[in-house]
Amino acid sequence: AHGEGRAEFASIEQQAALARASQLAFRFVDGYGRPAVTYPANPNGSPLGIAAVTNTDGRVLLTMPHPERSWRVAQNSWHPPAAGEFSGWMRLFRNARRFTA
Repeated sequence: AHGEGRAEFASIEQQAALARASQLAFRFVDGYGRPAVTYPANPNGSPLGIAAVTNTDGRVLLTMPHPERSWRVAQNSWHPPAAGEFSGWMRLFRNARRFTA
């Protein structure tokens, strides 16, 4: 699933324009919070660690990570011992509901 989600641009200018317009919604990051550019932190090698983008008004989200596949801790290969029933991805869904309610 990761290979199809790699962000690609016709030019560096297009990539920069998306960043300037604040349309980079998610990024793969390393342990220091910096955009990850290499595997495994960036599983598909997207430039700038791009994992999701939005349209200009922010109502449409295109995302590479698949939170719908791992919203429960039981669906994860690893989790902290005290994680509870839901993974960190569940927060994405809760925030979306709160935003649209």
